[in-house]
Amino acid sequence: MSLSLSLVIPVYNESESLQELVDRSVKALQATGRSFEVIVVNDGSRDTTNQVLNDLAISRPWLRVLHLRKNYGQTAAIAAGVAYAAGETIILSDGDLENYPEDIPMLLKKLDEGYDVVSGWRKERWKGQQFTRRWPSEAANALISRISGLKLHDYGCTLKAYRAEVIKGIRMYGDMHRFIPAYAAWQGARVAELPVRYTPRKHGKSKYGFNRTFKVVLDLVALKFLTKYFNKPMHFFGAMGLASIFLGLIAGAFAVYFKISTAYHKDFIQTPLPVLMALFVILGAVFVLMGLLAEMLVRTYHESQNKPTHEVRDKKNFV
Repeated sequence: MSLSLSLVIPVYNESESLQELVDRSVKALQATGRSFEVIVVNDGSRDTTNQVLNDLAISRPWLRVLHLRKNYGQTAAIAAGVAYAAGETIILSDGDLENYPEDIPMLLKKLDEGYDVVSGWRKERWKGQQFTRRWPSEAANALISRISGLKLHDYGCTLKAYRAEVIKGIRMYGDMHRFIPAYAAWQGARVAELPVRYTPRKHGKSKYGFNRTFKVVLDLVALKFLTKYFNKPMHFFGAMGLASIFLGLIAGAFAVYFKISTAYHKDFIQTPLPVLMALFVILGAVFVLMGLLAEMLVRTYHESQNKPTHEVRDKKNFV
């Protein structure tokens, strides 16, 4: 019998909240009437998280515990949990209880409407902190939505539900866990967003800060580039090359004009135009050659590892 639900929870120094976290999570999953497992990934915690989880697992056979060798970060911890998850639906949640485990059934109900991803939106998170937190958060989410092409109000909310085939096909790195819905949408997944409840953490301290914002944006730009141009790098490098060659031709045209015109009393050699023309043309040629090289590398990647160039959502009447 296949497992229906896998709840994956990455934790780091959350020993004080684990008992409540596990108890509330299992009640929420039991309320769905489906078979389930809870996978808690200990991301190299330095407090007593290791022992607390081991004690909890003794009398809870549905509780699976992964202890990572060191603190790899939330994305790596989530990836580890997803790799071991056996459920047809995978739910992600934080271990600090800022999200309500009781909202999980609501996400699953929305997922059953035909969506592949349902993302939580902590709508009331920064109530009363308009200037210091809410507006900067809205601006950051608007920027990420603009770059990714998927409009979500709260990319930072970990509480999300995925169909297993969607999230298991994604390789995670950097701070990519927050962009999984966008990546899934780029691959054709149907994404929905639901308001979920939020409460400030009771124990420990937040591991997030404003310094992560720039790293997050850079991760998204890199991911967007890889997703859009990985299978067609010549489109990117070729466009850059042609644009550079075009600028070189414009500089050359001005140089010729200055050479034959009598309106200017300065030799075109005394201008930077010849240097600019040579620079742009050579740079353009380099971009085109890089594009050709990248195309050969992509072809080698797909053929040597037998990687498909497409994904099939569903099949009917195939043997």
